[in-house]
Amino acid sequence: MALLRSILHALWMLVTVVPWGIWMVTASLWANGEQMYWKAARWLGWQIGAARVLCGIQVRVTGMENLPQGKTSPAILLVKHQSTFETFLMPTLMPHPLAYVFKRELIYIPFFGWAMGRMDMIHIDRSLRAQAFNRVVEQGKRLLAQGIWVIMFPEGTRIPRGQAGNYKTGGTRLAVETGAPVIPIAVSSAKVWPRKAFVKRPGVVDVVIGKPIPSQGRQADELMREVQAWIEAEMHRIDPEAYR
Repeated sequence: MALLRSILHALWMLVTVVPWGIWMVTASLWANGEQMYWKAARWLGWQIGAARVLCGIQVRVTGMENLPQGKTSPAILLVKHQSTFETFLMPTLMPHPLAYVFKRELIYIPFFGWAMGRMDMIHIDRSLRAQAFNRVVEQGKRLLAQGIWVIMFPEGTRIPRGQAGNYKTGGTRLAVETGAPVIPIAVSSAKVWPRKAFVKRPGVVDVVIGKPIPSQGRQADELMREVQAWIEAEMHRIDPEAYR
């Protein structure tokens, strides 16, 4: 049954991504950045809704009150990365437009990548390390000033359930450069949609949003250690079976 449900979900994504991708590329000729973002968030919401209906995946969010208030309040979201699920989920939860930092190769994926390439995101060439970070800072300052929150996965890639990746300091370096607070977020998505898995299982994904951590006067590496400690402690709490 889980296999059949997963096939139906994959078919739904395939059927909807083609017209959506074409629409996004076309709409970019006249729509502004914020309009493009909410068009994308709507499609992502369809996928999260389909995962709930077809695959039995529920979402339980705690800590929404920890998000900064005000249209221009800056924030950098640092999110645990276990699955594609949280990539789709975050824009459906957040009250502000988000700008993802992602490798530029993704924009060449037909339809989905083409749509991403038309949005005001931060896509980087990871082979150019120094130049890539300079681009993140330059673009990040501009986006944060516009009231757009920057979202990053500090582990850099999807990490198997029950494990911790190598937390890179790009997000906290950007925070120190801009003075924006960081918001740590723990997500137990691998319980239902494991890394690199096709079959999705029914269950509850817990999303825990931590309190803002000020970045002013901090060192990027010790700030990231605090973020990592909080996220991993929350992961042990919300998914204890994975750490036995």
